[in-house]
Amino acid sequence: MPTVEELYRNYGILADATEQVGQHKDSYQVILDGVKGGTKEKRLAAQFIPKFFKHFPELADSAINAQLDLCEDEDVSIRRQAIKELPQFATGENLPRVADILTQLLQTDDSAEFNLVNNALLSIFKMDAKGTLGGLFSQILQGEDIVRERAIKFLSTKLKTLPDEVLTKEVEELILTESKKVLEDVTGEEFVLFMKILSGLKSLQTVSGRQQLVELVAEQADLEQTFNPSDPDCVDRLLQCTRQAVPLFSKNVHSTRFVTYFCEQVLPNLSSLTTPVEGLDIQLEVLKLLAEMSSFCGDMEKLETNLRKLFDKLLEYMPLPPEEAENGENAGNEEPKLQFSYVECLLYSFHQLGRKLPDFLTAKLNAEKLKDFKIRLQYFARGLQVYIRQLRLALQGKTGEALKTEENKIKVVALKITNNINVLIKDLFHIPPSYKSTVTLSWKPVQKVELGQKRANEDTTSGSPPKKSTAGPKRDARQIYNPPSGKYSSNLGTFNYDPFKEEWTKIILTQLLILLRKTQFNNASNQTRLWLVLNTSQN
Repeated sequence: MPTVEELYRNYGILADATEQVGQHKDSYQVILDGVKGGTKEKRLAAQFIPKFFKHFPELADSAINAQLDLCEDEDVSIRRQAIKELPQFATGENLPRVADILTQLLQTDDSAEFNLVNNALLSIFKMDAKGTLGGLFSQILQGEDIVRERAIKFLSTKLKTLPDEVLTKEVEELILTESKKVLEDVTGEEFVLFMKILSGLKSLQTVSGRQQLVELVAEQADLEQTFNPSDPDCVDRLLQCTRQAVPLFSKNVHSTRFVTYFCEQVLPNLSSLTTPVEGLDIQLEVLKLLAEMSSFCGDMEKLETNLRKLFDKLLEYMPLPPEEAENGENAGNEEPKLQFSYVECLLYSFHQLGRKLPDFLTAKLNAEKLKDFKIRLQYFARGLQVYIRQLRLALQGKTGEALKTEENKIKVVALKITNNINVLIKDLFHIPPSYKSTVTLSWKPVQKVELGQKRANEDTTSGSPPKKSTAGPKRDARQIYNPPSGKYSSNLGTFNYDPFKEEWTKIILTQLLILLRKTQFNNASNQTRLWLVLNTSQN
């Protein structure tokens, strides 16, 4: 084994040889043998071996193996030095091998060492992206679990930092090709990471690229198979895949396959779904995803059938009013529970798909069914108005920090939900039912529309948002119908007729008469006077 002095002497020979350095093979061999020495000799070898590596191609394998031995040394300082110098071995056909070695080294638990490996991989990525990807995907497909996991995370976090001249179209095509191989057998977490990788590629930002990604997700979701609601893995796979697909949908990339699958396979089994995560409201999660996708559904083969399934599921969450006793009180023990979050999702989805078959309620349902539906809408909207009024009173005058408390955040969201339902119910009460109103789903951020800017196009998840905020409006909370206002209604002229008004007038009058019984307006003259005032205001 060479001593420190021998290593320095042979280093000097090679350094002084300049262009004839390749003729001193024996001196380079002495340096290679330094990896068998003590700590000082190994440190010197870790620096000297890569410096002259390119001059001795016939000793390439020996040199790389020697450096690899140093990368696995017990002394952390020697390992770090050896890893830092590894990119110098990444020349020609050696680069994929170096990439493979560095990928394996990602399993280290030493943070400084881990950062060095990451930097070394990025360094050789800029030399030869395809060769580096070869080493990375080799370990992802065949390496140990910890190496596979960290290699995938490396790609998901570092690819986006590389410049365009490195991530060329050919390189992105290679990433897509290799990713498809990996996606044949992945965990849910790995799938999410790969979708993050692929959706970030420039070549897949186009309509055709996003369509490719949707098809890839649909394949992973296994939409051709019968859905098993009792299998948590099956439910989890569908949720994970759908969450990845939703951001890809637009007016040009349709969600039809997913919406069809949800209507045909999932909605009928909604109540029997097995949650894959403890504490998750799985039914609400499914309905939210359906609502987000419904905006971008294209032409559907069995539209009427699926719309009927959606309608039937909506009816389950829109109860009939309880029967009243002779004294006007409820005959039952308690009011039916109104599940606003579920109804927002179902009503929104029905409203979106209903646009494609606008005569569904009038031509496809019999008169009795339509009457039943309107009674349910009336009753639900009546409870809705009470809740909206309570929420507005609770939030009245609150701004800034006061609205950031957990309790008030919940109330703000609840107000969004109830306002959305209110708008959609009004549409359905038109004669014939209308599908023109647009709302922003309560859990989605509101899209602001600047003056002079056109309405948001179909690429937004829930259409054009209302100009005014739904949280804390100044209008009287008792008003049920709010005439349109703002720049988009300037060409509507004077508002004289509301087909929704007649239905709601009945509700208002009925509720007011109930209130009259419980207040000081208990004599005939006061009741008559108030009745005349109401009728005058209606006219």
